[in-house]
Amino acid sequence: MAKNDDKKKNLPQDAELAGMPVTSKGILLLVIAFGVMALGYVLMTGGGSDDPKVFSYAMFDFRRIVLAPLVILAGVALAVVGIMNKPKR
Repeated sequence: MAKNDDKKKNLPQDAELAGMPVTSKGILLLVIAFGVMALGYVLMTGGGSDDPKVFSYAMFDFRRIVLAPLVILAGVALAVVGIMNKPKR
């Protein structure tokens, strides 16, 4: 009988806390974060040469080396915020 009493003590008191840990705002932030990360990967594409014998320096431009990784990191940070977002009481 004491075992059941211990389980009841560990349950959250508020009905809000007993629900889903990620709120609808958090899910929306996660969807936006995945979109931002996908945009970063799209920015990283290209830069190759049509002729394999010719080397193209277009793959080393600002968009692929600096901007795309920063956009991907911003998406990851937004995903962390979406997961860690605490619901207001």
